[in-house]
Formats: sequence, structure tokens, C-alpha cells
Amino acid sequence: MSSTLEMLQSHIGKVMGPSAWFTVDQARINAFADATGDHQFIHVDPEQAKHSPFGGTIAHGYLSLSLLPFLQKDISIRPEGVKMGVNYGLDKVRFLTPVKSGGRVRLTNRLLSVEEKRPGQFLMKSEVTMEVEGADKPALIAETLGLVYV
Repeated sequence: MSSTLEMLQSHIGKVMGPSAWFTVDQARINAFADATGDHQFIHVDPEQAKHSPFGGTIAHGYLSLSLLPFLQKDISIRPEGVKMGVNYGLDKVRFLTPVKSGGRVRLTNRLLSVEEKRPGQFLMKSEVTMEVEGADKPALIAETLGLVYV
């Protein structure tokens, strides 16, 4: 068994984080709407959105999901000699609480499993939870998959 695999496996079940708080402002929501073409009023029209069940504009669920790499960067395991890491996908994702414009989020990460796919290539499965400041439930919980190359 490689020392990298042993090191990664020693972190299975451990919670890393939380990350620093990050504000999801209206400018970021608008930029995401422009990038994706999703201009639904609940995201980009504060006046109309105030009459919605959310009471104002909210971030797109996929915007929240796209923040994972940024929020994970300071709380993830980094084996020595890593050449690169790539997103391999998701096994599961649930959006539980909307992130309101101006809301702050942070992330925790729990490593679920590690598998050596090929020599020097490791598949890591993690459960990530994005907390919304002041909310009872998280914004999202997801099982993420990443490939790490050493």
C-alpha cells in the first residue's frame, strides 16, 4: 500500500473545517445568472422576489454548488507531491435551505472513502455540508468525488 493511500485513509471519517465565511452577494448571483442564462426573478429581481416565499432574491442552487471548490481549498487534505486534483462528479446532492442575497456560507468536509484507481491516482469521496449563517438547516449537503494525482 502506498504511503499516500495510507495517509489519505487515515483521514476517513474526520471532519475538516469549517471554512471561512463567504458572502454570496447580489453581484455574484447576477453574474451567475448571466453565465448560465437562468434569470428567474427569484434570483435577479429584488422587487418581485420580495413577494416570493423567500422574501427576497436567493442564490441559484447550482451557484451554491459551484462554490464548493473555493470553500474546500483551505480545509481539504493535500497529500505531499500532488500534481493536480480534478472534479469527478457527485453521487448525491440536496438543496435544503436557500442562500439569500447577502447571506454568508461556510463549508465542512468529511472524507468518506479513498480508493486507488491506478498507481498515483486516488478517488476520494467526501460529504460536504454548506452552512448558512443563522439558518437551522444547511444550504446543501453533497457527496463529492475527486481524483487526486500524485
